[in-house]
Amino acid sequence: MAGRWLIVADDLTGAADCAIAFAKRGLASTVGWGDNEGGSPVVSYDANSRGMTAAEAAATQAAALERLLGAERVLFKKIDSTLRGQPAAETAASIGALREWSGSAFGILAPAFPATGRTTEGGRVLVGGAPLEEAEVWGRDHSYPSADLVEVLAIAGVVGETVSLETIRGGEAGLRAAFAALAAKGDVVAVCDAVTEDDLDRIAAASLPAGPGVFFIGSAGLAHALAAATPGERAEAITLPVTAHGALIVVGSLAEASRAAARDLAALPGVLHVPVEPAALLDPGADRSAVGRVVTEGLASGRDVLVEIVMGDDPDLGIGPRLVAALGETLRPAAAHMSGLAATGGETAAALLASFGVNGIRLVDEIEPGVSLGLTLGGVSLPVVTKAGAFGDRGSLTRITERLRHIGQKGILA
Repeated sequence: MAGRWLIVADDLTGAADCAIAFAKRGLASTVGWGDNEGGSPVVSYDANSRGMTAAEAAATQAAALERLLGAERVLFKKIDSTLRGQPAAETAASIGALREWSGSAFGILAPAFPATGRTTEGGRVLVGGAPLEEAEVWGRDHSYPSADLVEVLAIAGVVGETVSLETIRGGEAGLRAAFAALAAKGDVVAVCDAVTEDDLDRIAAASLPAGPGVFFIGSAGLAHALAAATPGERAEAITLPVTAHGALIVVGSLAEASRAAARDLAALPGVLHVPVEPAALLDPGADRSAVGRVVTEGLASGRDVLVEIVMGDDPDLGIGPRLVAALGETLRPAAAHMSGLAATGGETAAALLASFGVNGIRLVDEIEPGVSLGLTLGGVSLPVVTKAGAFGDRGSLTRITERLRHIGQKGILA
């Protein structure tokens, strides 16, 4: 099973930022969704379940695993590092699927992503060293009463036991023994503390090769640690046509990190900023084609175009799916005129790619932690960058745009 993985994520950016960990180390990795599951050694599937209820998410996870999971692949259940969505219900569904395959299941949960400030201590998630419950993202969107991982799992009937930093840092033999003792109990999840990337490396080293019924639950931080333990060979660079057209950058995330980055990008020369109010997309009487024309003409002229959905200080999160679907339809004519695409927020990225007829992504590189670069598959073939909204800093969108410019000018995706 070495080198063959199935990643199941609840949104597109998560599917990409985990798969890129393996692609960077030479294991061919693709992201798929809908009926397209990809056929690479590393298959990362976007189940698109972030906005579902617990019951819906569990059913969606179970259906995906029934179709995609095979005895030759190790399962990585990708969850949000800040516990958005329904990670407990999806973990329970994963346990059920693995029990069908091997008679028992043992999960190793490590949601930490130290490169982005997300860590775990005492079985609780921290952001920037402070409790997750105090973070901006928790105030905007959370599914559970607290960020205590054992309590979160218990909501879905999953038994979790904390593995402390002391145990994780106490040596590989001791950690392997701790995992073996928990696995012997059956249908249990080891909740692993991790503050540094070295902690995640220790978890990976002590858990690989994964035995029957063993699966992993975490974010891109754990994915990178596991990928480092199963390296492949570096793939060749992809050659693309050189183009004078501009790149399309779309910001749909509400996270302040993305909004600040958008302000800095909009101030740069050669960038056309197109702010779009929700009413311009959702009102039946609005002329959405006007937005599409402005964007298309800007791209064709060689300017990079930043499209930003303006939501205000008190956004209605319930309109999100309709909003990004309408944006995708509005920007569909631009697909033939762009040199590349970057999107913040998994929901936004998925809607745009679907509107362009894209059914998958071949992962190529990681621009910075949580920011993946790939080549679209399906209706159009172009460089695409996906980024979770809360990842990155004020300069992230500028660096992404510069990378897309370089690819368009040189014709090399690497």
